[in-house]
Amino acid sequence: QVQLVESGGGLVQPGGSLRLSCAASGSAFTISAMGWYRQAPGKQRELVASITSDSNTNYADSVKGRFTISRDNAKNTVFLQLNSLKPEDTAVYYCNVNYRAYGDRFIAWGQGTLVTVSS
Repeated sequence: QVQLVESGGGLVQPGGSLRLSCAASGSAFTISAMGWYRQAPGKQRELVASITSDSNTNYADSVKGRFTISRDNAKNTVFLQLNSLKPEDTAVYYCNVNYRAYGDRFIAWGQGTLVTVSS
């Protein structure tokens, strides 16, 4: 089974930047797609960005041009660079990893990291 550990959230002023990281650990697994979701208070969880195993990326319209997703396959880690942050970006951010192990496909979720954008 894969465990995910997230880091990098915090309080930032509007216009500021943060970098989120999510590291996967475990044994006998192969990661395919990785992504970041977020959930704001009173709202449903939504996809922010995703990246395939060959680094094709996809972004929500609300973050295009401001956020960048990347991955380090050697370290089984996915990153999310958040720039030009807005108050409406305030949410708990969750990483998501699709992986194969023992012939089956699985999805793992991180524990969530809070991003607060406020002056």
